[in-house]
Amino acid sequence: QVQLVESGGGLVQAGGSLRLSCAASGRTFSKYAMGWFRQAPGKERDFVAAIMWSSGTTYYADSVKDRFTVSRDNANNTVYLQMSSLKPEDTAVYYCATRGGIATMRPYEYDYWGQGTQVTVSS
Repeated sequence: QVQLVESGGGLVQAGGSLRLSCAASGRTFSKYAMGWFRQAPGKERDFVAAIMWSSGTTYYADSVKDRFTVSRDNANNTVYLQMSSLKPEDTAVYYCATRGGIATMRPYEYDYWGQGTQVTVSS
């Protein structure tokens, strides 16, 4: 049974940094993509970043490019989202998700999801 557990959210001032973690278990993830998404109140769930577990190839939404970095630790089956230069508009619940095959930006194409972690950026 696949399980994804996010951690690392919290309250931070604008301009600050946070690192989110997503601990994955329940399968061998070498042929899978890991995605990060976020959802603000009253808004749709949006793509943030993704990484291919085997190659390390990364993808980013334009809104976070050059501020966020996604990485993975194969030995510990953990994916990270390092967030810097945070803005109030980054406030949302952040979710990690996984799917077989290539990474995509469409949340409905991901099969498994974590419970989410709240990130709040104050101005």
